[in-house]
Amino acid sequence: MIMTYQETLDFMFAQLPMYHRIGAAAYKADIQPTIDMMTALGNPERKFRSIHVAGTNGKGSVSHFLASILQEAGLKVGLYTSPHLVDFRERIRINGEMIPEEEVTSFVATHYQMLTTHSLSFFEMTVGMAFDFFAREKVDIAVIEVGMGGRLDSTNVINPLLSIITNIGLDHTQFLGDTLEKIAGEKAGIIKDGVPVVIGETQPETAPVFLRVAEEHHAPITFADQHYVVDDISRYTTELTGEYQKKNIATVLEAVEVLKSLQVNESTSLQVGSIFRSLDVLLTPTAVRRGLACVVSNTHLHGRWQKIGDSPLTICETAHNEPGIRAMLQGVKNTSHKDLHLIYGCVNDKDFCHILQFLNTQLSTLNSDLKWYFSQPSVPRGLPVTELQIAAKELGINGESFPNVNDAIAAARAAAHPDDLVLVTGSIFLIADALNINTEH
Repeated sequence: MIMTYQETLDFMFAQLPMYHRIGAAAYKADIQPTIDMMTALGNPERKFRSIHVAGTNGKGSVSHFLASILQEAGLKVGLYTSPHLVDFRERIRINGEMIPEEEVTSFVATHYQMLTTHSLSFFEMTVGMAFDFFAREKVDIAVIEVGMGGRLDSTNVINPLLSIITNIGLDHTQFLGDTLEKIAGEKAGIIKDGVPVVIGETQPETAPVFLRVAEEHHAPITFADQHYVVDDISRYTTELTGEYQKKNIATVLEAVEVLKSLQVNESTSLQVGSIFRSLDVLLTPTAVRRGLACVVSNTHLHGRWQKIGDSPLTICETAHNEPGIRAMLQGVKNTSHKDLHLIYGCVNDKDFCHILQFLNTQLSTLNSDLKWYFSQPSVPRGLPVTELQIAAKELGINGESFPNVNDAIAAARAAAHPDDLVLVTGSIFLIADALNINTEH
């Protein structure tokens, strides 16, 4: 079946719609369809080496950091992440370059019957497309970010060189469990037999879960924060300026050390040109420093404490749950400003009342006036701004409402003094809208 690029995307979105657009109706607690798809595709997931990254927060940044470092080491690096902010093709990259539109259309056209016969979801199809592309392009290694959870995530068909779990927080509780221990159990599902695993943060509720699962799989396990003091990370420069990136960098540095310690054999040595090299040789201090410093330039990561305007300083930050918000608030405290103009919007399956109250309580401790602006993401499950404003008012939070983030940003910037801070946060889809606007204007 021949379709244009836009028709191809419309087809993919219209199948079992992706979780990030409509929520629970798109969630499949079953990895078998992905296994069947991989079989039909000739098992591309077995044709490239990989690193698997899960976690509640930080997994996207860690994935981009590692891809950037491996790229600086001279490797051809695949990077699979989700969701996208502006362009679908952001999800699938090789050395920072997005998958070409013709590759997207060709994959769906070639495998149309198989995709429809198996009733594959948007996410499953995208994983198949990515793994097929990485295999055909013969990447040296691919960094694969988990979509949600781990155990039943479509990406969990790979057998990586290394598994990474950044941290655990209460997010997606309707699918992953309502305690940190239960969520850790789902995330721990990416731990494979004999494959080392790096845990970013030692948490009393989750560490025993990871230790138990790692022991069951005879998987060597290390905790990054037991080897790296976060404050010492400041000697590393990076284009990602959020204060919370220190924890992510600690996780990345531990991951690099584990990769360098891998026993050199056919499965772990990588070909650079005509020469096979071990990761110990490739991952030089220079590659690590340049990879961290040039992560945005190399991988084009967006939405992490990203500046979209000056005078007043205007920042986008994809903090959408309590752990992410705590990290974001540290960035606010460390950014010199007079008053704060907060633009917030979310989706309808978040506990937005709790988040609003948490935000307001934390921000009230700052020595600055706070002005709220409410908006809504342009996705079907975006929470109507009127509903958000009413809920906020019941919590004692008064703010203006705007039908789209464009109007909210314009109003905030017009009301702000040059030395104020305008912060756009909440749903990743609100940030996507803001970046689309910023790109177009």
